[in-house]
Amino acid sequence: MTSGRVTVFDTTLRDGEQSPGCSMNQQEKLRLAHQLDRLGVDVIEAGFPIASDGDFESVKAIASVVRRPIIAGLARACRPDIERAWEALRYAERPRIHVFLATSDIHLKYKLRITREECVAQAGEAIRFAKSLCEDVEFSPEDATRTEPEFLCRVLQAVVEEGATTLNIPDTVGYTVPAEFGELITTIRQRVKGIEKVTISAHCHNDLGMAVANALAAVASGARQVECTINGIGERAGNASLEEIVMAMRVRPDQYPFETGIVGEQIFAASQMLSEITGVPVQPNKAIIGRNAFAHEAGIHQDGVLKNPLTYEIMTPQSVGVPDSKLVLGKHSGRHALSIRCEQLGYQFDRRGLDDIYRRFVRLADKIKHVEDHHLLELIRDTHKPSGSATPLIEPIVPAKAAVVNAPPPAPEPEPEPVKAFPVGPHTNAFGVPLPVHSDSHHEQTQQEDYLWGV
Repeated sequence: MTSGRVTVFDTTLRDGEQSPGCSMNQQEKLRLAHQLDRLGVDVIEAGFPIASDGDFESVKAIASVVRRPIIAGLARACRPDIERAWEALRYAERPRIHVFLATSDIHLKYKLRITREECVAQAGEAIRFAKSLCEDVEFSPEDATRTEPEFLCRVLQAVVEEGATTLNIPDTVGYTVPAEFGELITTIRQRVKGIEKVTISAHCHNDLGMAVANALAAVASGARQVECTINGIGERAGNASLEEIVMAMRVRPDQYPFETGIVGEQIFAASQMLSEITGVPVQPNKAIIGRNAFAHEAGIHQDGVLKNPLTYEIMTPQSVGVPDSKLVLGKHSGRHALSIRCEQLGYQFDRRGLDDIYRRFVRLADKIKHVEDHHLLELIRDTHKPSGSATPLIEPIVPAKAAVVNAPPPAPEPEPEPVKAFPVGPHTNAFGVPLPVHSDSHHEQTQQEDYLWGV
């Protein structure tokens, strides 16, 4: 049983684009916006219209053609910004003006150079003006987590009275920790009158590596919107990662009994598209969508996953759109994984033959880290079609024809263990995936599969 629905506000096209090297042109933003629509996000923050003519045109284009989700545009708490945002958003099916104003003493003193009284007045006036243009208005007190709580609630009270429909609480510099942030959300709910008619949102940055944990703490304390980005991109150390927040709630409904509208099977596609557009690869060990998120090299892990994936995987690759788990053959791999991979390549061995292959495989893996399919095929040929030369077991591993060039006549050898070709019938591996028949194009297929990871 769920405890309500959490709105997913995606800011990849605005805050995410502010990452160094991640800027996008209009065509790229529009392409990614369509993918975010397929992903099922509730709100797309399309950009900051006052920032540039290009950003204005991008927001306008997205607002004109992406019709299902709410389309938001960011604006500072001043009339020119709000007017520009509305001009870009006015043709949206569901427009939202997102107004922000810093509230922490350090920002008021050194950046804005205004008093607390002036801050309250400016916030209220900005929301009043935005509300005269657009029914859906969000307000963000920038640097909220370093703002004195009593003053923060005072500012929030002022904008609620002027008609703000969403109050977003940003941890702008990634300063807070989960318990503290959860307590702040609770304080806001208790002290701001009329808060029950307003959606509380959380926008967390990852400077201390706690963005997702902070966002989830906010949800547990009553926030019903999370602001996040694909791959967690964003200013400095990035934003809370959309895929991590969503899957944390799906894998642990006992702790976070909330629903979202996200189509999990579209997560990987969105991640790959963003990486392709920006040219920024996903770190291999990134949760949910990194290259290693469903890869296993340790023999104990591989053996468990082959018997039942749930032994070492808390979600299926398919649930986030990843084609399948990947067994990485390295020095930590065991016989079970090696045997399965040999079968997938078209070879089947008895125990003695597999032991022979395994010994040579471990020696090779110690030297080259990851044993790819073409290495394994060469090793199989070298092991079961030995030349008469005194070639070391695996140095060098070369095709059989190259091994016999200028070699003396071979001495009589006992017949090697027969290599049984893997049956051509519709066999499947432990994951239920049909085992491919060995062909000359297999290495090309492997390269293409690796390219899908985008790293």
